[in-house]
Amino acid sequence: MQTPQLVPIALMRTLTYVLQNSNFYKKLFKGVNTTNKELSFHEWRTYPFTSKDDISKNNLDFLAVPMSEIADFVTTSGTMGDPVTIYLSRLDLKRLALNERDSLSLAGVKEGDLVQLMTTIDRQFMAGIAYYLGIQELNAGIIRIGPGVPELQWSSILKYKPRVLIAVPSFILVLIDYAKKNGITLLDNSVETIVCIGESIRDDEFNLNVLGKRITKDWKVNLYSTYACTEMATAFTECHAKQGCHLNEKLLFLEVVDENGNEVGDGEQGEIVITTLETTGTPLIRYKTGDIAKRFLQKCSCGNSSPRLGPIVGRKNQMIKYKGTTIFPQTIFDIFDNMEEVDCYKIIISKDNYQNDQITILLQLEIMDSTIHKTILGKCQSRLKVIPIFTFHELEVIQAQVYKKNLRKPEKIVFI
Repeated sequence: MQTPQLVPIALMRTLTYVLQNSNFYKKLFKGVNTTNKELSFHEWRTYPFTSKDDISKNNLDFLAVPMSEIADFVTTSGTMGDPVTIYLSRLDLKRLALNERDSLSLAGVKEGDLVQLMTTIDRQFMAGIAYYLGIQELNAGIIRIGPGVPELQWSSILKYKPRVLIAVPSFILVLIDYAKKNGITLLDNSVETIVCIGESIRDDEFNLNVLGKRITKDWKVNLYSTYACTEMATAFTECHAKQGCHLNEKLLFLEVVDENGNEVGDGEQGEIVITTLETTGTPLIRYKTGDIAKRFLQKCSCGNSSPRLGPIVGRKNQMIKYKGTTIFPQTIFDIFDNMEEVDCYKIIISKDNYQNDQITILLQLEIMDSTIHKTILGKCQSRLKVIPIFTFHELEVIQAQVYKKNLRKPEKIVFI
């Protein structure tokens, strides 16, 4: 008889901790025997999943330390519903710093580097504080510019000469456009590496997707992908091999499951499920992120044997059903990110009178009566199999809807 495979000790510690300290998990796992020092993976997979809906309805019950021990309050971005609060103790902040130190190291950031941060560090945004803490842990320097304002970004790049940028990829296109219009050369500046957050820059084969290609066509920089969500307080990051984003096994336990909750095989696609390790404020067990990606188990050519995630295919709750066709937002992004004639666009998903999905895309006025409009219609028919509704506006109007001052990252799509 084959000996059952046991879960890691760190996972057992997390399970024991939540059953002692989290009111939510005490109720969810009522009756679970906590005296066992060992647990098989078969037993582990019988435990229920947790979802964002659980946190939304029971946010305070996830808190596993006294409120007086919380050092930082962060919230989710709200792209998958109402924002929820993740409570970070001082130990969690130290964990966050180590996570980002390790993640940035994978992307080649090192001691003595100068990094320009183009994401907000305020508004309860975890990524901003994580990058700040990680860069300090690396003994590197940081320029905290925040999002937007291309003129200020370029002024800082030219003055301080950072080697690394951390930014949302679509904003890099705005920087490139500004440079072209203002006589700033993209061939001779200090920037060598851009760590990309919030948007995918690779396709299923790990080649640069249309967004990544548009960036590197004009700016010969080294792009690195990342994947994270606020709830996991951990980042998956590419190494120099660029064959998927590596899991930090010291900080997170990863599962990828199919529609029935069963583990998928190597290279297969499923929903990302995480269990946090070494967190004290808001530990999570079998948390379904809603993000869909492929998981790869073979050792990476860099020598790291940790599991890797491929690009995010989409989110379960952002699957669009339009005229009998299922569409993920990324498929629409790929069409417009690949067109240099499209400076900015906004996708609005709404419901018609029969509660069917409607896709409306906002484009700049110059496109309305041009041959580019016909090209766009052809690409939509070919890639999406359907034609969305188009409305045309001044470019500044669309940019104001995408790069909102009260949001932490560009809002290229909205569900209403």
